[in-house]
Amino acid sequence: MDETGPVHLTRHHGLGNDFLITFADEVPDGASELARRLCHRTDGIGADGLVFGTPDDVHDRSFTLFNSDGSRAELSGNGLRCFGQALLRESVTDGIDLVVGTAAGPRRVVVDGSPADEEVLATVEMGSAGPGPSFDGLEVDLGGQEVRRMESADVGNPHLVVLVDDPDTVDLGRVGPVVEAAFAPVGCNVNLVSVQGRSEVRLRTWERGAGLTEACGTGACASAHVLRSWGLVDEVVAVHMPGGRATVTVADPILLTGPAVHVDDHDVDPVAAPDG
Repeated sequence: MDETGPVHLTRHHGLGNDFLITFADEVPDGASELARRLCHRTDGIGADGLVFGTPDDVHDRSFTLFNSDGSRAELSGNGLRCFGQALLRESVTDGIDLVVGTAAGPRRVVVDGSPADEEVLATVEMGSAGPGPSFDGLEVDLGGQEVRRMESADVGNPHLVVLVDDPDTVDLGRVGPVVEAAFAPVGCNVNLVSVQGRSEVRLRTWERGAGLTEACGTGACASAHVLRSWGLVDEVVAVHMPGGRATVTVADPILLTGPAVHVDDHDVDPVAAPDG
């Protein structure tokens, strides 16, 4: 990235979870502030996160994500699917199958489609799920709805999975930041999930660093993993989120499949505020 010249960005979304993506030789100084500025919904372009794609000595490309509040994120399933589409748009052939380096380790990304397609289907190998942060003594107040069961998991980033009867009736904008604060200073993603059947669940997520989002890929994976460990769902699960449906295969590695959509392109001055 030439910090004295315009920066080219493409904006993509995975089930409404949107990202600005740019390719550069390295992640620039001031990337955190740049993310805050560009992702701002009113004063910037607007997105849940800013992704830098940089060269990688071991993998096909390196993926670095900053949340909309400027914090660094280890991983994003929707972000990786969008990143895959951005890489495909730079390609001259249909479809890609590559390995991307992330802060959580290498992740394989497979994209079906052509460089010109506005929407493609992408699958990401999300790695293995492990134990999440301790939540001993944590009481989650859902404003009247009962917490049926609760467990934490780590899928490259930390998640708390809370089983409820109906995620849509909870004021997650209030509950989310309170629960996240209980895991300070690292924080934790908060997932409210209900089981609709052996192969279908409903999910809403409060994402640390981004707040309420239309969808969360790592949240879908963490929730499916936990529900599978409880014996409530099958290996392949359709996860319905406000932005749409993703498919999670609870295996080793966990597979996340869903659409990635190109929204628009922007050329911005990295040292001046964008005009929206």
